[in-house]
Amino acid sequence: MLIKSISGIRGTIGGNPGDALTPPDVVKFATGYALWVKEDSGAERPVVAIGRDARMSGSMVSLLVSSTLNSLGVDVVDLGLSTTPTVELAVPELGAHGGIILTASHNPKNWNALKLLNSSGEFLSKAAGERVLALSESSTEFSTVDELGKTKCDDSWIKWHVDHVLDLDLVSPDAIRKAGLKIAVDGVNSSGGIAIPLLLEALGVEVVQVHCDPTGDFAHNPEPLPDHLVDLSDAVVTNGCHLGISVDPDVDRLCFVSEDGSFFGEEYTLVAIADYVLSKTPGNTVSNMSSTRALSIITEKHGCSYTASAVGEVNVVEAIRATNAIIGGEGNGGVIYPTSHAGRDALVGVGLFLSHLVEQGLSCSELRLTYPDLVICKDKIELPDSGVDKALEQLVVNHPEAQINTADGVKFDLDEGWVHLRRSNTEPIIRVYAEAPNSDAANALAGRFKSELLSLL
Repeated sequence: MLIKSISGIRGTIGGNPGDALTPPDVVKFATGYALWVKEDSGAERPVVAIGRDARMSGSMVSLLVSSTLNSLGVDVVDLGLSTTPTVELAVPELGAHGGIILTASHNPKNWNALKLLNSSGEFLSKAAGERVLALSESSTEFSTVDELGKTKCDDSWIKWHVDHVLDLDLVSPDAIRKAGLKIAVDGVNSSGGIAIPLLLEALGVEVVQVHCDPTGDFAHNPEPLPDHLVDLSDAVVTNGCHLGISVDPDVDRLCFVSEDGSFFGEEYTLVAIADYVLSKTPGNTVSNMSSTRALSIITEKHGCSYTASAVGEVNVVEAIRATNAIIGGEGNGGVIYPTSHAGRDALVGVGLFLSHLVEQGLSCSELRLTYPDLVICKDKIELPDSGVDKALEQLVVNHPEAQINTADGVKFDLDEGWVHLRRSNTEPIIRVYAEAPNSDAANALAGRFKSELLSLL
């Protein structure tokens, strides 16, 4: 499977070019990106930072990418095992002209991807991404031997990232150290097993490691959802931890397990952090259309304004800029704190969340009880070959009682909750999300619309 979208170029490793992310495909798309960087920057010798998560194909893909960039006269700074937000921060700090993160995020271990960044360390716009794809299909003249780029390795950036978090004004290292916290960490055997313990140890936290060996052989489904975090919940309770932390393989999604082993809720990662940030620096907030209403409720509590964006980090960042928001992100545990940088960052999220927790003097489960009790059901349908748009149009006609938002798929706002149906940017599926006051109601709402859509396909 090979997918080209706003979220990058990703696919399964092994198979035929065009059907999977094979070495020829990696070279092809890295070539397109190198040509775009040269065109966009105007630099005679552009510099690109690359980093990877720990998945098994990472080293192979990284060598292909760096060699391809070098073959087109682009210098590379290879950050090695890294995180998505670390690379995003490193690009502007290095004065690089772009960056590539080699990760398939929450996808299984047989997937990998090229996530492409601009000179600000942010994901490419739709127009820039389309230009990269067009250039990857063009004929290319490679550099002569005297013009080849060079690769320099620099694995110091995770430590730099930790120091950056400690220096943020709203992060309270001394208060966290005084709290004497004990925290279990599930790094899903990827880069988070390096970065999160390093940050916690700098904050004086006693760390219990769960799946923190960065082998890339994921110990469970890498998406940080309750069904996948049984080992983390058990470790929290067994070791008497104050909470547990889970991240995805590239460390841009963050969720918590409370001291009693219960799931804090990935939707409430952003809600809790926004509550803290707004209490110190009031301002606007943003999340995508598939995220909980709880963020808008908390935002209104602080007398501020909330905006919903289309799904996708690029879209959230655009809305953050348009509204001058102080905090934003996605309900999948993605926190974007623009004071730091305009990208989802689990390390920044940990620093802000722990500062909030110790200031409140509450347990993790007690803190969760201070927020609206809403439940999101997340379901999906395999993407059919055709007929999706027509089916969604008919579904809208069938529900005149709903407020409709078609900025990204179709969202139905109803008295009993909301339902959002949209094509995934990262998988060949239609996502079906619904939110209601309890799990049964959310599941029933999602199930009803899923069945209706299937009957129209």
